[in-house]
Amino acid sequence: MRIGTLELRDPVFLAPMAGVTDGAFRKICRAMGADACVTEMVSAKALFYHNRGTENLMRQPTDTSPLALQLFGSDPEILAQMAAKVQDDYDFIDLNMGCPMPKIVQNQEGSALLEQPELVREIVKTMTAALKKPLTVKIRIGVRPEALCGFEIARIAEEAGAAAVFVHGRTRSQLYSGKADWNEIRRIREALSIPVIANGDIDSAEAALRIREMTGCEGIMVGRAARGNPWIFREIRAALDGKTVPPRPGRAEMAEVIRQHAEAELAEKGEAVGCRELRKHLAWYTAGMPGGAALRKQAAGISTRADILAFLRAFQENK
Repeated sequence: MRIGTLELRDPVFLAPMAGVTDGAFRKICRAMGADACVTEMVSAKALFYHNRGTENLMRQPTDTSPLALQLFGSDPEILAQMAAKVQDDYDFIDLNMGCPMPKIVQNQEGSALLEQPELVREIVKTMTAALKKPLTVKIRIGVRPEALCGFEIARIAEEAGAAAVFVHGRTRSQLYSGKADWNEIRRIREALSIPVIANGDIDSAEAALRIREMTGCEGIMVGRAARGNPWIFREIRAALDGKTVPPRPGRAEMAEVIRQHAEAELAEKGEAVGCRELRKHLAWYTAGMPGGAALRKQAAGISTRADILAFLRAFQENK
């Protein structure tokens, strides 16, 4: 699969998730087999106005290629200017047209763009004209089940110069509930000549094989199923390569990965902020685990490196 000049084989992408896919988590997912990662979504306006803290969402020293920056916004000139300004740090730029969160939509950004086809055309044309690196777009299949406008938007994006389209098989009104519509992803795939990457309900190696067969997409993107479960990437990678899917990790391996994740989080953000960020990840790592409730209670109070070490001891002893 080619995204502009970038070539990837059967790629498995880590989806951008606000507050989740920071540099530390991207590092862990890469080690487990994610072929390419996308940053948390970054506001083009925040970059334009030099918003403090926005740089923390971008490339980190631990990041390796392929890596994309995901931008959101609605002003074609600002999006193009900011994308061009930072493009040398990334392999491609991704435009967010799928975020369903009200505060984003009310600002006419994210999935609000799905209802503005001519603005989408202008944004994509303006951005691709300003960029040396490929531009991709991430969309949803529509606004509501009765308004599946993602098909039209995907075709416009291709006509305007997009190099690939990531399609989340849910509508904006679904948020993250219900089932992803893989049939609609397939319909979009069949209408485009550029690569289409499928996203939505890929929660196992078996699901990865099914969505690839059902949609014909050139790649897949894993989102929420990776939270607390970076091992999903090595399982999917094995399945796509026709190899035996490795068994689920044991407690000792999980503890080692959590330790590595914690070290990366603290190195990136410092002890105070890193510990706060780590709490939600520890809750995801222990979800559904025997004794998980007690571990999550302990994780909620983590504020120092010593607290992390104490958590890891409890995690390994709680078998």
